Amino acid sequence: MFNPSKCRIIAIGKVRKAWIQTGLRVYKKRLPDLSITEIRDSNIQKETNTIKSSIKTGEVLIALCEKGESLTSMSFYHRLQKIESERLVFIIGGPNGLSSEIKNIARFRLSLSPLTFPHELARLLLLEQLYRATTIAKGSPYHRR
Repeated sequence: MFNPSKCRIIAIGKVRKAWIQTGLRVYKKRLPDLSITEIRDSNIQKETNTIKSSIKTGEVLIALCEKGESLTSMSFYHRLQKIESERLVFIIGGPNGLSSEIKNIARFRLSLSPLTFPHELARLLLLEQLYRATTIAKGSPYHRR
């Protein structure tokens, strides 16, 4: 079964909008074992170096980017199920996105939508989808099929 305690998020930049912070708190309560590491936004090379130094041995990288694979919530859940035995690290870029180096070392690239979102909103959307995957795994009615 998908286990969010085996996931973490590395995100460039701080969340400044209060309404997004409120939403993140809601999903963090629902996913208490999920950790989020914030990296100060700067230039793309410094961000890349910090991301690479934050990655632990054995972690599977999933880069969020607009040219990534677009999945339904059920497809996302099934993808997570396939790699359940490994630790997952979702990486969300800042205003400049992610470097090609980070995208290239990622196991796969995920797009939350063909639309482009601010990095703060992408973080909230990812948390909601991780929570949704958890409820799908438990057979909860949260995700209506």
